[in-house]
Amino acid sequence: MQKIAVFGSAFNPPTLGHKSVIDSLGHFDRILLVPSISHAWGKDMLDYQTRCQLLHAFIRDLQWDKLELSNIESSLVQPQESVTTYAVLDALQTQHPDAQLTFVIGPDNLFNFGKFYRAQEILERWSVMACPQRLAIRSTDIRDKLSQHQSIAGLTTPSVEAMLVQQKLY
Repeated sequence: MQKIAVFGSAFNPPTLGHKSVIDSLGHFDRILLVPSISHAWGKDMLDYQTRCQLLHAFIRDLQWDKLELSNIESSLVQPQESVTTYAVLDALQTQHPDAQLTFVIGPDNLFNFGKFYRAQEILERWSVMACPQRLAIRSTDIRDKLSQHQSIAGLTTPSVEAMLVQQKLY
């Protein structure tokens, strides 16, 4: 049975903090990075396609063949509604019926997990792995530095850094 880690995040933008979580997922056969298309609590984010482009660059920089972008949320989104973790996991389970899915939750969401739509059913159907960042670099740090025209060297991968600076995304 294939073991798949499902790491959902805004990835607004992807950081070396995200990488520190990914680094602890080596025991999985595949690691799906799932960018939020709409945030459940109304977080302001770059548009979805731009964040997907940033994630593609991030994945290329990491050069790890078990790592892939999943745009499952783009097939689930409805106007004026957020896409729930339950819906994502259910759709991924349908795509991979013989796989064991593990939802990877970062420190931002660990304490809010009880607020997730159908949180108890998520726990009953799938594994949930709390995975703190080993490197305390947050997307907010990058956005703040960029808005103040400061260097973001060492906060994300080189290709993501180049895209953020060249395209003046924040």
